[in-house]
Amino acid sequence: MKEYVLRNARVVTPTTVMQGHVLVRDGLVADVDEGDIQPAAGLECIDCEGDYLLPGFVELHTDNLEKHLVPRPKVVWPQAEPAFFAHDAQIVAAGITTVFDALSVGEYHDKGRIAMLGRGVDALNHCRRSGMLRADHLLHLRCEVADPRMRDLFFPLSDTPCLKLVSLMDHTPGQRQWRDTTAYRTYYSNIKSWTDEEFTAMMHELEEVRDSCANDNAASVMEFCRQHHLPMASHDDTLVEHVEEALSNGISISEFPTTTEAACCASENGMLVMMGAPNVVRGGSHSGNASALDVAKEGHLGALSSDYVPASLLAAVFELAAKEIMPLPAAVNLVSANPAESVGLDDRGRIDTGRRADMVRVHHMDDMPVVRNVWRQGVQVY
Repeated sequence: MKEYVLRNARVVTPTTVMQGHVLVRDGLVADVDEGDIQPAAGLECIDCEGDYLLPGFVELHTDNLEKHLVPRPKVVWPQAEPAFFAHDAQIVAAGITTVFDALSVGEYHDKGRIAMLGRGVDALNHCRRSGMLRADHLLHLRCEVADPRMRDLFFPLSDTPCLKLVSLMDHTPGQRQWRDTTAYRTYYSNIKSWTDEEFTAMMHELEEVRDSCANDNAASVMEFCRQHHLPMASHDDTLVEHVEEALSNGISISEFPTTTEAACCASENGMLVMMGAPNVVRGGSHSGNASALDVAKEGHLGALSSDYVPASLLAAVFELAAKEIMPLPAAVNLVSANPAESVGLDDRGRIDTGRRADMVRVHHMDDMPVVRNVWRQGVQVY
């Protein structure tokens, strides 16, 4: 039986911050209480020196693995497993103990995502079997419904045991994230340039392709998810109609809504509204969409995703508290309890008796939160 106590910590629970201690036994939280503890003889005691003790972060959507598998446009790294372990180390160093590795099923412009999809899933499965991963890695398949290849790519991977979340996306220019086609054109200018005539022709072509396959693609994936009780997320909801469509299809998570109207509608109808932590830290969306700070101020923010910067989760949590947009425990819930509950992971996400001992020790260095230690199921992994 492995047993130890973390003492002299500012323990963050779902509702409060208390100066106290946490007793860990066999990978679970055995006790949480205020004040110090007189440890029994032989009990290992770790002094947290007044640092914060947060629940391990639960990340539902990160593109970080893709950056390791394709470090430059069209450059597919030949060694997938070492790339995966490097990704794992970066994730844990950011305080993330449960991560849904998001891999794209389909794409518009060739950025290497199709080439990495199968290799990414194979590396995930291989590394999980090795027992050497620090974080708990699960699979999130991001289905690009306007790609005619989507079903042929999705269904061969649909029996992956660690597949625990599916999202449906449509990045066709002219709607959702890319309703501003000028922003779309600017964003992709690093891989493609068009004359005005070429751009107009390309848009018409993409719209025709979407109209030929998107509805059937989405319907087949959603039916599979309903049959297998897989949680689903919508992506880049922009209009109230987008949210209503998602609700009618049994979708419970709204990823990165692009307008405050869509975020409000989703939240008020019981969907978990998840926005980007980089949006919080930067003070706005990198693509000109809704501000996560504004959504939080209106009480509609339910979860944060690090998206493309793993370290942004911790920074965003303390930023929200420092700006007095919400108390620290509520901000911590955005990266722990709320995302965990939204996908049925009721064994983690909070420091509470009987839950997994997934915890992050955070020190303030010159008013900046820094991860000092991380435990997953009671084992120190950082």
